[in-house]
Amino acid sequence: MYKNYFKRLFDFTAALVGIVLLSPVFILVMIGLYFTNQGKPFFFQLRPGLNGVIFKIVKFKTMNDKKDTYRNLLPDAERLTKIGSFVRKTSLDELPQLLNVIVGDMSLIGPRPLLPQYRDLYSPFQNRRHEVKPGITGWAQVNGRNAISWDKKFELDVWYVDHVSLGLDIKILFKTIQKVVKSEGINAADAATIEPFNG
Repeated sequence: MYKNYFKRLFDFTAALVGIVLLSPVFILVMIGLYFTNQGKPFFFQLRPGLNGVIFKIVKFKTMNDKKDTYRNLLPDAERLTKIGSFVRKTSLDELPQLLNVIVGDMSLIGPRPLLPQYRDLYSPFQNRRHEVKPGITGWAQVNGRNAISWDKKFELDVWYVDHVSLGLDIKILFKTIQKVVKSEGINAADAATIEPFNG
């Protein structure tokens, strides 16, 4: 019953309260990134949500758009700005996704929404991550985040799908706060971002 009915009420209420309480931080970060990224504080990208339906996710933009002489974007590590690094380290880049939760595209807790081009690479088991709404944080995030392998991440995502409950969601929220304070698992080893999924 929680999964089908009360989870949405929990998400909406918590996201609304979160936006109100964190609005000063939201505004400060937005202003800082506005000047750092030439007037572009937000990053929008298409992601698959519940049942694979595509929606537009919103995050704070932590990397600039600098390109090489051939007009190709520079590597992620070279485009990550100083303020962007801080925003990512503190997970503040995820804050705008509270808006995605309010409109119903996302949940507070669930598998992280990945890139659309990955969908054709999933096994039937891995594709089960789309049986619930994607989340701002999730079971994989509090058990390694970007520091674990893709196989382990999918295993944890599907485990969450099979065990959704209010108690588990509250546990994940508290563990997320601990992870953010300790800045654990933000990046993959020796990289600014995790390596792409290749199936």
